[in-house]
Amino acid sequence: MRRRVALFAAALLVAVVVGPSPARAVGVVLLPDLRQAPVGCAGGYPGDPARCLDWDVCPVADAAAPNGPCVQSGPIGAVRLRFTTSADNVGDGPLVIHGRRSDVGQERMTARQALQSAVDGSIPMAYEQAQHAVPAALYYEPAAAHQHWHLLGFEHFQLRTPAGDTVVIDRKNGFCLGDRYATADRLANRPVGTSSPQGALAAFLRENRCGHHAPEALSVVQGISVGYGDDYLHTVDFQWLDISTVPSGVYDVVNIVNGDRTLVEKSYANNASSMAISIRWPGDATTPPTTITRPPDVRLLRNCPGALQCATPRG
Repeated sequence: MRRRVALFAAALLVAVVVGPSPARAVGVVLLPDLRQAPVGCAGGYPGDPARCLDWDVCPVADAAAPNGPCVQSGPIGAVRLRFTTSADNVGDGPLVIHGRRSDVGQERMTARQALQSAVDGSIPMAYEQAQHAVPAALYYEPAAAHQHWHLLGFEHFQLRTPAGDTVVIDRKNGFCLGDRYATADRLANRPVGTSSPQGALAAFLRENRCGHHAPEALSVVQGISVGYGDDYLHTVDFQWLDISTVPSGVYDVVNIVNGDRTLVEKSYANNASSMAISIRWPGDATTPPTTITRPPDVRLLRNCPGALQCATPRG
């Protein structure tokens, strides 16, 4: 990973120094625009979100397991509604997060967001040069499915009533960001080649694993290029909401990226997406049984990309 970061920094330095002085770009930047993709859709899916199938109901025997196998019989410890989540960058500039700590004795890295110059295209390539301090930290996740550095609080999931009351919140807290897929959008600043600063960055982010197997790392780089997105499959740890105690009814599954708006963006209008579902426990029970032997029937009613509410009755 250190070698990759060094190569990335070298490539970016070459791209930057051939242009005008970065000092001319102060105050004039190209901002990312994070768009929460439709809930339960594969990353980059361009079709009808009502046909997305990347979600399911997974009964598990062990409620404490972050990614326990779905069981079809036997005792059910918890019922999980799992779904794929994706965040696209449809802005003018890349999302770039630099994490750093002074020594291995610090468990977490502090974070800063780097913003691309609109004058010469330069991108700050080190933590010290990144313009915007981010309150979220990065930590090393040792679980076998991860073993890399996570940015805290990038996305959040909730189950809400049609009135907007939150019923269940997620337990997922960390993300490793990279260019995992291309979006279908026509965007002027989508990187092409590797000779430009954004092109060199994109080449790095396509392979970015956020300091994989490097708990000793003192710095990491994460981000999403223009025209790309980062997704987490519904089968990944904590990609679920626990609906074990949720009464029968209609609800919204809400995904929100950059919900606290601590990352600088071009627009915050597209940071949420939702899908309306119905939950029905066996025997038309109003509430879940004390001992669960069968999961509830969960059905997709509609999918509402870009909307914070989906189950609200419409006139």
